Amino acid sequence: MINTKVNICGIEFKNPVIAASGTFGFGREYANYFPLSKLGGICTKGLTLKKKEGNKGIRIYETTGGILNSIGLENPGINNFIKEELPFMIEQGTVIIANVGGSSIEDYVKAVDKLNETEIDIVELNISCPNIRVGGMAFGIKSKIAYEVVTEVRKVCKKPLIVKLSPNAENIVHVAENCVKAGADGLSLVNTFAGMAIDIEKRKPVFDNIIAGLSGPCIKPIALRMVYEVSKAVDVPILGIGGIMGYKDAIEFIMAGAWAVQIGSGNFIKPTITLDIIDGIEKFMINEGIKSLDEIRRVI
Repeated sequence: MINTKVNICGIEFKNPVIAASGTFGFGREYANYFPLSKLGGICTKGLTLKKKEGNKGIRIYETTGGILNSIGLENPGINNFIKEELPFMIEQGTVIIANVGGSSIEDYVKAVDKLNETEIDIVELNISCPNIRVGGMAFGIKSKIAYEVVTEVRKVCKKPLIVKLSPNAENIVHVAENCVKAGADGLSLVNTFAGMAIDIEKRKPVFDNIIAGLSGPCIKPIALRMVYEVSKAVDVPILGIGGIMGYKDAIEFIMAGAWAVQIGSGNFIKPTITLDIIDGIEKFMINEGIKSLDEIRRVI
């Protein structure tokens, strides 16, 4: 008998595999491939107080070992999400994590407040998006500013609050510690790395926004190291993110200190990759005689 359940901020997940924000939409498209109830959870596309059209020009660009994206937090807005998308998600029988972004502290606070009376399980505060011009990563790269935004959101947030950290922070451990001091119940890390690409024929940046977010297998070793360092510094649940393409990657993150993992870019390569990872974790536990993931978490 094995137990793949994990308890994060008082919420029980049937397994530690979560579809990451930005690559899974609200789950509708993937529901055509498999029952979403098999997932530990789904993290929504990044939501803002008002509807956003996102960035213009090229938005996705393949690079060695990963992809660059400059979506710009395109989303329907909190009110439309609650009315049009959330009812569908509730029917899927899995944990719902609402990822919330903003261009000002006031916007974050208002957006989170609107989610308080809904049936979402957890708020994931995105202070780490590298491909919008204002807000996002600007809140996540400096410890003091991260502390301020989390403090204000904590005052109104009635749900468990997880803060998504930027690998581009001046010191990700210090940012993590400040977020916890400000009231974060957990942390997600890492978001995409700031990167860029140049079209040498046009002699100009590929993206209109110039800077984009790098994700995929190429970032995994760095993301893994950051999860390890942060797990040693704080005592809250951590969701590990970054280039997870198979069950072995997921196990590495758990051994480094993660309670669960989020799968992002891999969903674009194989829509059912999350199921492969869940199955792989279960088989690994059986083969290794591991009854609970608690036995291997933070063993490094």
